[in-house]
Amino acid sequence: MRVRSAMAKAGRLALFLAVTAVGAGAQAAAQTVAATPPMGWNSWNKYGCNGINEKVVRDIADAMSSNGMKDAGYQYVIIDDCWQTDRDAAGNIVADAAKFPSGIKALADYVHSKGLKFGIYTDAGTKTCAGRPGSLGHEYQDAKQYANWGVDYLKEDWCNTLHGQSSESSYTLMRNALAASGRPIVLSICEWGSTKPWLWAGPVGNLWRSTGDIQDCWDCTTTWGGNGVIHIIDQINGLESYAGPGHWNDPDMLEVGNGGMTTEEDRAHFSMWALISAPLLTGNDLGNMSAATREILLNKEVIAIDQDALGQQGRRILKNGDSEVWSKQLADGGRAVVLLNRSAAPATIDVRQTDIGYPAGLAATVRDLWSAKESSGQIGSYSAQVPSHGVVMVKVKP
Repeated sequence: MRVRSAMAKAGRLALFLAVTAVGAGAQAAAQTVAATPPMGWNSWNKYGCNGINEKVVRDIADAMSSNGMKDAGYQYVIIDDCWQTDRDAAGNIVADAAKFPSGIKALADYVHSKGLKFGIYTDAGTKTCAGRPGSLGHEYQDAKQYANWGVDYLKEDWCNTLHGQSSESSYTLMRNALAASGRPIVLSICEWGSTKPWLWAGPVGNLWRSTGDIQDCWDCTTTWGGNGVIHIIDQINGLESYAGPGHWNDPDMLEVGNGGMTTEEDRAHFSMWALISAPLLTGNDLGNMSAATREILLNKEVIAIDQDALGQQGRRILKNGDSEVWSKQLADGGRAVVLLNRSAAPATIDVRQTDIGYPAGLAATVRDLWSAKESSGQIGSYSAQVPSHGVVMVKVKP
């Protein structure tokens, strides 16, 4: 009995050490992917459950690789919910043969052939939000399948979970499963900020939803927790200390170009996502963009603020009614500054040099990242007329 007990203890110790080793390896690997906020495209905002299929994904990959988006830094093509239908007799996840007749691996290979990366979706519960099979109880099996298919990015949702199910434990399990698969895969945690993931998700995933679902509007809310852009901005403020290279607060995907907001609002939306170091995941039809949408999504100077190597999330430094100033420290010693006007009328917004961490009288260059106009000298302060529901975004460099 003592021998058997000793053997059992040794077995449990070996298992503990193995799991710990996988976890440590996964945590280290997390820092090697998503060193800057991921950029790409996700199917949900435009195509939802019914509109997504193999042809749409191929067309998006074609467009992203040829219209300047790939060159601007966008790399992930991500299928959201509704690609899967069931599990086979062995428990393997099965793709919808009507929507994806060539299979997921062939689709991933096609995306890779365009010099892009491929992403897919699952859920930590028994079913996805649209009622398709979730990964609960199949984490290692699914992770191995995704790796075999060539998946580079996994978004894991939080619908249909069990009563008392721990989000931290569930996502840590998937992280370990992805690490054991042998393929570097970005893990996007999507539990809508419901269990304050910024407090625990840094060593677990590469990005975590810090807010409810975004809606294609400037100022709206829903009964089920969806929010317009301005409400999400309020929710993300104050979480900047938790973000950094390899782990990011995620305010949800971009709605730029989907038609629910004005061009000014879309520009403000994109500017603020860049300022707060958010993942830049577009959700529009990339093959049929207006000139205004293209100009917003392809502004390389604004993208550079999002992708800055320092990885610091910007924060709100001044608020006067509906007029706000946000600032972000950059790796070259500069500052990105956004003057945000939430009101229904134009407003003049001012910011002093000392407000953004510089001594008074310091000579600096100020470049407007949307008008591409530049000024230099002893600025002391900066003032601009900001349109309704709009921004002025500048880079200040000593």
